[in-house]
Amino acid sequence: MEHNPYQSLGDLPATLPVFPLTGALLFPRWPLPLNIFEPRYLNMFDDALAGDRLIGMIQTTGGGRANPTLASVGCVGKITAHSETGDGRYMVSLKGVIRFAINAELDVRKPYRQVSPDFTPFADDLSPPAPFETPTRAMIMAALKPYAAAKGLETDWEAIAEADIEILISALSAGCPFEMMEKQALLEAEDLQTRADILIQLMLLHTPHTQDDGDASLQ
Repeated sequence: MEHNPYQSLGDLPATLPVFPLTGALLFPRWPLPLNIFEPRYLNMFDDALAGDRLIGMIQTTGGGRANPTLASVGCVGKITAHSETGDGRYMVSLKGVIRFAINAELDVRKPYRQVSPDFTPFADDLSPPAPFETPTRAMIMAALKPYAAAKGLETDWEAIAEADIEILISALSAGCPFEMMEKQALLEAEDLQTRADILIQLMLLHTPHTQDDGDASLQ
């Protein structure tokens, strides 16, 4: 098990830079690759690399590109790897640490936005989820097969069958082409079991229903 340096809420920062990016979900213990090219976000990652290496990923709910409205909940990621390209971009890898709610957005002179985060509702994110013995994997598979067929998604069924359940739920939640608010509901789910339940319902919702639904499968 990989060591987590953040053992309590007191280990986390009182101020957090945020990277607004709709559709890109980060979950605790889940990796997220990023391609950074805007000057303000290059500045943000330079500062993070010189400090605690933490960035808050958050979706937007509207507004213009320059100053979009932030969703109420995001997820902190720690920079685990980065490289520079020949044309001035950064290729960055984040690893999810803990979700946060926004207490307030701060008035700062930096070109990127910063918030006062509230980690309290998500303290359990600092520990791996408790095991749950339910037919969740079978239910996910049953919903995923017709959903993937309907959406034309390439799927590695052997990898899905063998994946750790948290990794599987995070991968599908992040990777399926759900709407912004649907992705936000997955992010804000109380626990992993609730996220799995929402994921299953969303896949069923977005699967065309026919009389042969019960036999839908991918060969």
